[in-house]
Amino acid sequence: MRVLDSYLGVNTAALTVRNQRLQTIAENIANASTPNFKAKDVDFAKAMAKVGVIGTDLTLTNQSHIQDAATLSGHSNDALVYRVPLSPSLDNNTVEMSVEQAAYAKASAQYQASLQFIESRISGLRKALRGD
Repeated sequence: MRVLDSYLGVNTAALTVRNQRLQTIAENIANASTPNFKAKDVDFAKAMAKVGVIGTDLTLTNQSHIQDAATLSGHSNDALVYRVPLSPSLDNNTVEMSVEQAAYAKASAQYQASLQFIESRISGLRKALRGD
């Protein structure tokens, strides 16, 4: 199984993180009218670092290259972040439907791209096994 995981690369972990992000955004949309609900999002870099795929061995050659090296290097294990509303509501709900819909559309396209990468890798593996 490790051979397959290494062949598919980071795409399987990325697919899992992208799925988590879609679920989080859908939860935001579902709670758009819930008083005091705070909109959340998944920080992709933090989530990938949390699963040990990227960012765990980041070293800086100059402090001015990356402003938040601690975040990018995976020192923060919490990939769930709260959205800052552009226009706060009176009931303290931070969900903004236009922002959430745009984020969902983008996340959906990214999820589809991850699926296509995995499908491409599996297709290549099938061809190799068949001798094409």
